[in-house]
Amino acid sequence: MKFQLAINMERIDDSIDMVSVRDHTLDMVKMADQGGFDIVWAAEHHAMEMTIAPNPFQLLTWWGDHTTRIRLGTAVAVAPYWTPIRLAGEAAMTDLLTGGRLEFGIGSGAYQREFDRMHPGLKQSDAWRYMHEMLPAVKALWAGDYEHDGEFWKFPKSTSVPKPAQKEVPIWVAARAPITFDYAVEHGYNIMSWPLTRPMSEVDLYMERFAEAQAKFPGRKRPEIAMMRHTALVDRVEDVAVPIAAARRQLSQFENLFKNLGDVKNGFARQIPLEDLENRAEYDPQMLADNLMFGTPDQIIERLKGYEARGVDSFIYYASLGLGQAEQKRSMELFCEHVIPAFS
Repeated sequence: MKFQLAINMERIDDSIDMVSVRDHTLDMVKMADQGGFDIVWAAEHHAMEMTIAPNPFQLLTWWGDHTTRIRLGTAVAVAPYWTPIRLAGEAAMTDLLTGGRLEFGIGSGAYQREFDRMHPGLKQSDAWRYMHEMLPAVKALWAGDYEHDGEFWKFPKSTSVPKPAQKEVPIWVAARAPITFDYAVEHGYNIMSWPLTRPMSEVDLYMERFAEAQAKFPGRKRPEIAMMRHTALVDRVEDVAVPIAAARRQLSQFENLFKNLGDVKNGFARQIPLEDLENRAEYDPQMLADNLMFGTPDQIIERLKGYEARGVDSFIYYASLGLGQAEQKRSMELFCEHVIPAFS
């Protein structure tokens, strides 16, 4: 099994200094580079302090200047917020400036709140159609001159300037629905999935969809599949209470944004009482302890063996969950010292 890091610049409230967040994020990326992680992922989000990433390519170029070997990925560039020429050029420039280390992740977007601001009138549930039109256009622009006459974009003959440094840029799509698994397998794109806080049965569901997609397209090269979970390692079993409390706080803001409740001030989403939610069982403290990657190194190694046995190629360590910076760094130390060597 291989390991990847997803990390955000993140502020839960305005008491957290932005410069401190910036420096901490870079420290975590450098630790991952030195500790044996294969890829670090930057998200794209707008107008929310919980994930500060208006341009993932800017973050990746910055991280690339401070690392030597780790690959640099977008998780994900949100197709409806871009035009093909601009997305192709930004991605290719990042690949060029980082010495051919780009992993190109593309997706449909998560929050209706963002669509209301970045692409007014578009429903999040319809955004996958933009991704399906965008991706072949970007690849064609990387290859050379290309003219596009699609449903969402039209432009005369053009090309990506610059071209990527890599002969073939690895492509990833964010997938949970069967239609996206089918699309990825049909075209040979790698897959990243996030079971949220749900039990291993959700991982099994995604692996079943992956297997069903492969059965529909026999003879195609098997793409890689990565699975993401919130992760926090601790020295003692009883210390798990700290990341659980942090996760519940952050997830209460996530629910506000995800349900587009509109209670956001200066980019900070109000915490929603988790006890009032219909899906409150997804945030039960014991359930979080059981389902997420919270625990001692030995506990995490044992849980990861379950992912490996299911055929998961890479585990994505999701570091940003409202946890204190010192606790995040200790978790990364424990993971690099104990967990990664166990799967070497």
